[in-house]
Amino acid sequence: MSSIRQNRIEGVIQEELSTYFQRNAREICLGAMVSVTVVRVTSDLSLARIYLSVFAGPDKKEVLENIQQNSRKIRGEVGKRLKNMHKIPELSFFIDDSLDYAENINKLLKD
Repeated sequence: MSSIRQNRIEGVIQEELSTYFQRNAREICLGAMVSVTVVRVTSDLSLARIYLSVFAGPDKKEVLENIQQNSRKIRGEVGKRLKNMHKIPELSFFIDDSLDYAENINKLLKD
């Protein structure tokens, strides 16, 4: 179960990453629209798992690979914005396929 502190940190990281991806969409996201859907931080605050939805651009895997290659740069930029945090967690990025899964379920139910 997540603590209140973890929930707050997750929310702040999600906001900062969303802003970062909007500002750097061309360079980091290869022109695609990237939305941060979920952020999960471990209890020791050492790792953050970030789930992304990718729209209107190159292949999702290509965008994810570019984001993963730039994860150190992204972490540094987020760290600059979150000066009150002593340690910024490592960032691990994943594709959030929950929308695709829900769409597939709806399609199956209609048939």
